[in-house]
Amino acid sequence: MAAREVSYWDERHAADDSLDTVGWAGLGHAFNAWMYAVRRAVVRRAVRAHVPLGATTRVLDVGSGTGFYLDLWRELGAGQVEGSDYSAVAVERLRRARPGTEIHQLDLAGDPAALPADAYDAVSAMDMLFHIMDPDAYARAIANLARLVRLGGHLVMTENLLADRVESGPAQVSRSEEEIVGLLRASGFELVAWVPMFVLLNTPVDSRSRLLHGWWTLLTKVASRHELLGRIAGAAVCPLELLAVRLARRGPSTKLLVCRRTAGGR
Repeated sequence: MAAREVSYWDERHAADDSLDTVGWAGLGHAFNAWMYAVRRAVVRRAVRAHVPLGATTRVLDVGSGTGFYLDLWRELGAGQVEGSDYSAVAVERLRRARPGTEIHQLDLAGDPAALPADAYDAVSAMDMLFHIMDPDAYARAIANLARLVRLGGHLVMTENLLADRVESGPAQVSRSEEEIVGLLRASGFELVAWVPMFVLLNTPVDSRSRLLHGWWTLLTKVASRHELLGRIAGAAVCPLELLAVRLARRGPSTKLLVCRRTAGGR
């Protein structure tokens, strides 16, 4: 990762250790908690359907942040769960909070020789890949994910996968479906499942619908005004969102992908 990206996450983790650090800044803890409730439900359903887990399963979560997915992997039945982050602040905090869990300081876009090959039955990379701004670093990150996953093992990841364009912001890049799926296939991954992570509770970055964009603008204005309003808004929308992510095919926002490593890649 570039130095400015590392600095950005070190500063966020140093300022806060709640889900607000890795969630939507400015929308409050309660609203972010509802968003993570949706994430938890979507990931649980997809992993249980497509990723075999047991007492001997070794899992690595990349970009663990506050440790949300470490806890979820254990809840799902993974026997050995390890975490990682590039931010030294996040790594130190995770090690203090989870003394029995191995936490690695890892640059996913770095030298592949520094990474263990074919070491994990499953690897997760959740809401972190679109924060890799440089295209070459992004390609290395995908290739390095393939290096970490054993043949026959699984990658669980989230990305925006825009249908027809690329959009860049100050702290993330939403890349195209063609680019991301192409890199995954070139690295030896087969796409097993694609499900929407959000429909109503995140920016509709993959949609040009004025209705959806207007809805999200209104919702964020309400949630950012007061913590109590964010709690009420999240509680009201969450049941609808859980239904929407089951019914939607593509989804206008972040997608969850489950991939299986079937080849060695390039």
